[in-house]
Parts: sequence; structure tokens; C-alpha cells
Amino acid sequence: MFNNFDRCYQVIRAQDARFDGMFITGVTSTGIYCRPSCPALTPKRRNVVFFPGAAAAQSHGLRACKRCRPDAAPGSPEWDLRADVAGRAMRLIADGAVDREGVRGLAKRLHLSERHLHRTLAEELGAGPQALARAHRTQAARTLIETTDLTFSEIAFASGFASIRQFNDSVRTVFGSTPTQLRAGRKTGTARPGEIELRLPYRAPLATAALFGFLGTRAVAAIEHYDGTTYRRTLDLPHSHAIVSLTPNEGHIHCLLRLDDVRDLSAAVQRCRRLLDLDADPVAIGDALSGDPVLAPLVRRLPGVRVPGAVDGTELAVRAVLGQQISVAGARTFAARLVAAFGKPLTCEDGQLTRLFPTAEVLADADLAGIGVTRARANALRSLTHAIAAGDVMVDAGADREETRAALLELPGIGPWTASYVALRALGDPDAFMPTDLGVKRALAAAGVDDEPQTRARKWRPWRAYGQQYLWTSLDLQEGR
Repeated sequence: MFNNFDRCYQVIRAQDARFDGMFITGVTSTGIYCRPSCPALTPKRRNVVFFPGAAAAQSHGLRACKRCRPDAAPGSPEWDLRADVAGRAMRLIADGAVDREGVRGLAKRLHLSERHLHRTLAEELGAGPQALARAHRTQAARTLIETTDLTFSEIAFASGFASIRQFNDSVRTVFGSTPTQLRAGRKTGTARPGEIELRLPYRAPLATAALFGFLGTRAVAAIEHYDGTTYRRTLDLPHSHAIVSLTPNEGHIHCLLRLDDVRDLSAAVQRCRRLLDLDADPVAIGDALSGDPVLAPLVRRLPGVRVPGAVDGTELAVRAVLGQQISVAGARTFAARLVAAFGKPLTCEDGQLTRLFPTAEVLADADLAGIGVTRARANALRSLTHAIAAGDVMVDAGADREETRAALLELPGIGPWTASYVALRALGDPDAFMPTDLGVKRALAAAGVDDEPQTRARKWRPWRAYGQQYLWTSLDLQEGR
């Protein structure tokens, strides 16, 4: 969108918050960059340059606006939608791949040369992988400065900087303030020592009851808990473990994190955003789906339905196999047994949250007879976890969706429904669809539709996943949930 100057300029004149995160406004006369909804006086056309993201603006020597705080805007829905190299790279960079593995490691994950990766991202986003990672690093640093009592040296290394000097220079360059100045302006919250309190922004509307109800209905004992208001769960992160509490609020999700290692802050935030699908564009999705007479009344009644994602691809894939051809309650029971038998205990238990979901390496060699699944289901789980542990099946944010789907279908005991469910929630494919799903068929039958689900869903593309989620939600509405 940032290439269409006239359209972008109309958006910033209207100060339309729906476009926050979709592009960045650079103001050459002041040397700052803003989100589209910035309340400041609209700059003159000759002084405006539009960028695809903050990293590109920073590469042009601009600093973040202190009034609208563009770094706190929702992410662009484009990077969740796109399945190409740039989209996959952006999801991995946001998860901290460059900080952990370097640009070489990122390129290897994407099966590219470093030169090709840099050229692709520079063409698409106006910045290379290091600059993109630096933008995420600086935002993580600001969060830690404003929400914790860590020393600046601790924050520098926790947020991924190689030195204190690099940390200080980046903060001053991007925010136009020193770390000391940023900390002086922080607001006190409700976080206790050892906790980090955040606001996760989203594009309105958001059907929070449907979203949190979906997660709560499927909450697995010992790793998840939902009390009707707050959803809590354990996280297995690259450097350590964590517990997160997520509560809906007006305009944002209140997020309370307890991290064993603060280097995992960016990864934890991005995984929570993917879990709640917070970067989606509900207006565009709603407009597209409202053309179907079956979905139109659902969209009007519940605007902003999201497709719940996952915090860990392996966990979601295993739970998808456990849930084949059984009820949600049954799948939840089997998953709880699996966690109790093979999940790693938390070093610091917190109420109902006591364990982590078992890793692929643990499950690949586990004796699953004790959890009550059939021999065929146990064999399917072993094949799946062996393939994930060996790297033959990728189920993380940077996976190629079509390659993963094809690899899953080659495994014994995994059919199209399971492969599509993994694509839907673990890989975030907005067009994933399960035409054989019983819930989809029941919802269409209740609406008096005789069409085959596959035929009906063609007009929903590229948002079939959201059309399907609306159908599932309609069943909850019919049953009074």
C-alpha cells in the first residue's frame, strides 16, 4: 500500500487508525516518522515519504514520533497473509531469529543465500535483515526500559544488542531520547517484581468473547487455564520458560509476562500476537465475507472474529492428531494426559500452571500406551514428532505452507483435515479450509445451505479460514455459548 502515495496521504489526512501498522509516514521537514493516525497536524505533501515499516524509516535517518509512538501500533496484516520469502522472513525476524542465529542462520532456514535474502527484503521492505532485526531489538529495549527495573546494561544484552554503546546509540537515534529519559517518563502499572506488563494493540473490532472462548474451551490442564476473563498459559521459549496472562481490554490486550530469561521478550510477545491473531485486518475480512448471505448476518452480529493461532507449532500439530475424529473435550483429555506423563515441570509453578507441553524429541521416543490412544494414533504421533525433531517437517512461523502441508500428508495417520488444521493455526494460513469438518457441515446445514462446503467457500478466498471460524462460532451461538 505504501507505494500508492495519494491513497496513503488520504489516510493520514483522515487520521484513520485502521491503517496503523500497514505503513509508516516519514516527515522530512521534522525528521520523524509516524503512524497513519498520528493526531499531529497533517504535513504538506512535499514533506511526506511513505515506508513499508519502521526499519525503512530508520534507515533513512528518521526517528519515532513521541506523540503517536508508531512502534506501539499493531503489526501489518500483510506479513501474516503472505506465504512468500519476505513474509516468512518477517515472521522469523519478529520471533528473534536474527538475534539467535544471525543473518546466516535466517538465510539457511529459508534455503537462500545471504545476498539473495538481503536483496529480497531490501526490495520489499526498504531495509535488510539486520536493520529489520534492529528495529525489533530497539522496541524490545524500550519495553524493558519502561516496564522493568533492570539496569541498562542488562537491558542492552537482553534485547539483543552486542554492546552498551550500540544500545545507547540505537535508542537515541530511534526515539530521540536517552534510556534515562525514557525511564523517567514511564508509568507505574500493576506488575509485581519479576513481571513485565504490556499492552498488545489490535485493529478494532475484535470479537474477544469468541476468541477467548475458543481458547478456553480447549484449555489443557497444567499448561493452560481460563477463568472466563483471563487466559493464562505456559510458554516454552528459545532461552527459557515463561507464563503469560492475557486479558481483553478496550483497544488492547493486557499482557502480563513472567519470563525466566528477558531475552525471550520479543519471541513471547510475537507468539502471543499470533495466538490471538492481533495483526489481522477485520474490516477487510468482514467486507469480503459479507458477500455471502450465510456469513453476512454473522459478520454483523460478531464483527472482528479472529482465527486463533498457536504459541508453538509442535504442540498444535500434536494436539491436532490427538483431536482427529473425536470431540473437543476428548481431545483436551488426551492432551492433558500427555502433558502429565511427558511434560517438563515448571521450575516455579503458578497455581494451575505447572508444566510445559512435551517437545517433539521427548514424544518421538515416548511410550504412549498409557495415555489411552489407539495404536494407530500413537504411531501417527511418533511419525509426526520424529519428522519434526529431524527437521523433515517445519511447523514454525517461517515454514513454507505448501511444503509443510505436503510433508504432513506423507506421514501415516495424517490426512487433509489434520494438515489443514495445522496450516490454519500453526502456520497462520488465512485461506486454510477443512471441507470435511463436521462443524462446518453442521453450521451450513443449520443455515439451510445445500452446497458442498468446498464449493461454497470458493467465494471467501483468500479468507476461507475466517469464513470457517465464523461457521464454528455460529454453532456456539446456537448452543448459547
